[in-house]
Amino acid sequence: MADWMSKANAQKDDYLRDLTTLVKIPSVRDDSQATPDAPLGPGPTQALHTFLAMAAKDGFRTKNIDNVVGYAEWGEGDETIAILAHLDVMPAGKGWDSDPFDPVIKDGNFIGRGASDDKGPGLAAYYALKTLKEMGVKFHKKVRFVAGTDEENDWTGMTKYFATEPMPDLGFSPDAEFPVYNGEKGMFSINLDIAGGNEGQDILKSFKSGLRFNMVPREAEVVMETADKHTVMERYGDFLKQNPVTGDAKEMEDGLHLEMIGKAAHGMEPEKGINAGTYMAKFLQSLHFGGNAKNFIDYVADYLHLDDRMAGFKTAFTDPVMGDLTMNAGIMNFDGQKGGHMDMNFRFPKGITPDEILAKVKPVAAEFAIDAHYDSFHAPHFVDPEDPLVKTLMKSYIDVTGDQDAKPECIGGRTYGQLIDNGVAFGALMPDTPNTMHQANEYQPVDDLIKSMAIYMQAIHDLVTE
Repeated sequence: MADWMSKANAQKDDYLRDLTTLVKIPSVRDDSQATPDAPLGPGPTQALHTFLAMAAKDGFRTKNIDNVVGYAEWGEGDETIAILAHLDVMPAGKGWDSDPFDPVIKDGNFIGRGASDDKGPGLAAYYALKTLKEMGVKFHKKVRFVAGTDEENDWTGMTKYFATEPMPDLGFSPDAEFPVYNGEKGMFSINLDIAGGNEGQDILKSFKSGLRFNMVPREAEVVMETADKHTVMERYGDFLKQNPVTGDAKEMEDGLHLEMIGKAAHGMEPEKGINAGTYMAKFLQSLHFGGNAKNFIDYVADYLHLDDRMAGFKTAFTDPVMGDLTMNAGIMNFDGQKGGHMDMNFRFPKGITPDEILAKVKPVAAEFAIDAHYDSFHAPHFVDPEDPLVKTLMKSYIDVTGDQDAKPECIGGRTYGQLIDNGVAFGALMPDTPNTMHQANEYQPVDDLIKSMAIYMQAIHDLVTE
């Protein structure tokens, strides 16, 4: 057996150089700057062009599909293996100790937006493929490394890819954790809308919290009017001392401004974050709001705060294989005149349906004059752990890491792997490494990234030569 770790270490300098190049590109979807040549904004398109130029220089066959997705291909044969990664990233948000788009290596960690999700892992898988190609390995199957540019939103790129290109026979996405995630929960969002209105002594002019549905909100900002600003500010200071959040209160010309900071986390694991929006609502409940402003606050505080398992809605559910139903309150906005909108994002296992969940949420929301509905959903995905693909990937992970106790697992996140009937999520976060995806100071240990490259080398080698 080849010494995959030695071969991966030999690629370390070049890999880190190319990863730095990609992370420097702020590839956040920005529809306000979309053009015919950059349908998702300039950042995602620049990242795609940069990667495809990299792959063409390395000798791969490449194709750009409408500037939203592209691929690098190598090998021959009747079967196609797809490696599905993404070049877009979440908004950086606040709270970074360094520039999120000017990566640094500190204490052995590569720090920058995309280090862990998904530029670092994706490029590790690409470098594994590149190394096997340069070794002269005989590929009995075609391998397509497909790079999407909208995974964090609507999957525009991959939707285009699968509408125009043949379905791969099997594949994996390096966009999760090791060892192998052979099951992915379904996902959908319940959209909640409420009319504006203030009928109390205190006036809620605006409430803003959340950047994306799949992030636990780190910040919440409120503008309000009250006759006793000093008392409210004093009570707010006491609330901050008694809860796991920080913040500030300022008197401005347009009213009293309250700012709160919690902790961001991936929406698939809301329990790992501190939701600034729901904590803000808990504080506001102690004040004298009325009308729909009070309805908005009470709904968030009474039903969304600290209830990511939906116990308050009496719809907590657990599947013995895929785990718990989870809910992330990712967006909470209210304007006193225009009204408000909230997004409850669900990751649901097999055994429960979106309609069943909505049936529990809708009557509760109606009590607060809130309309609840959902537009679409993505069903759970599961591949038998005895499938040859799963067994091959598991073997590569165990051989390189020596982790003999590793077993296939299920995940709450949704990856490109489920787009293929015989597809799974495979790395690159190591089991004992903290998950900083979607958070400030996102990082991945350099040693982990190089080890993942070695794992991918063995996995791809065994898949294409068997």
